[in-house]
Amino acid sequence: MNHISIQAILVCQGTEYQAVCRGLSRVSGYKPLVIPIPVGGKPVSTYLQKSQDIKEILNNPQSKVLVMGLCGSLQPRYQVGDIVLYTDCIYQQNTGEILASECDSTLTAFLQHDLQEKAAVVKALTSDRIISLHTEKRHLGQMLAADVVDMEGFAVLQFFQSAGLGVGMVRVVSDGCDRNLPNLNATLNSDGSLQPLSLAIAMLKQPFAATRLIRGALQGLQVLEEVTSCLFQ
Repeated sequence: MNHISIQAILVCQGTEYQAVCRGLSRVSGYKPLVIPIPVGGKPVSTYLQKSQDIKEILNNPQSKVLVMGLCGSLQPRYQVGDIVLYTDCIYQQNTGEILASECDSTLTAFLQHDLQEKAAVVKALTSDRIISLHTEKRHLGQMLAADVVDMEGFAVLQFFQSAGLGVGMVRVVSDGCDRNLPNLNATLNSDGSLQPLSLAIAMLKQPFAATRLIRGALQGLQVLEEVTSCLFQ
């Protein structure tokens, strides 16, 4: 794959960003710019409009952008540690209307070739909130025929597509659809950052779910680091 066509990797700030940077540190030769983005659709839209790094990417109409990070499973067949390659993202508005946005098909084909059998090709749902109940995950997966869920994909696709740039998305499943997670929605600030104290309290309230979340995240981050190295070797 011509990695020079990927000018930047967008990945959520914090541990996901650190995992991608660790993966790239093992790569010799060309490395794309890694840009940490906030969590959530609205914060990421605001960030993309203001970022100087993003302005520079938009100045090169040949650039491609890769989104990486963790996601949640909405279907039993996708388990913690699985690598997924998005074909498209859907988003359900408050009215119930479903919007869809497709990833760049050429870039997706290149990524699929590079990852070969390692990645499953999926349809993603972008949600405005963290889906913590396994019953809701299953329901959304069945109702919307979506495979995985994240909180940024659709907003990123919309932004770059309006500028005429192609986007690819590779993520790693960090939580399955068969277990509940702690409800962490109250721990997110409006700018997409986490409140450490609120996060700690929410985790302590649901210790078993919190342990599961941490285990899944650690496993997902390890795979994320490896897949980053694999793609850019």
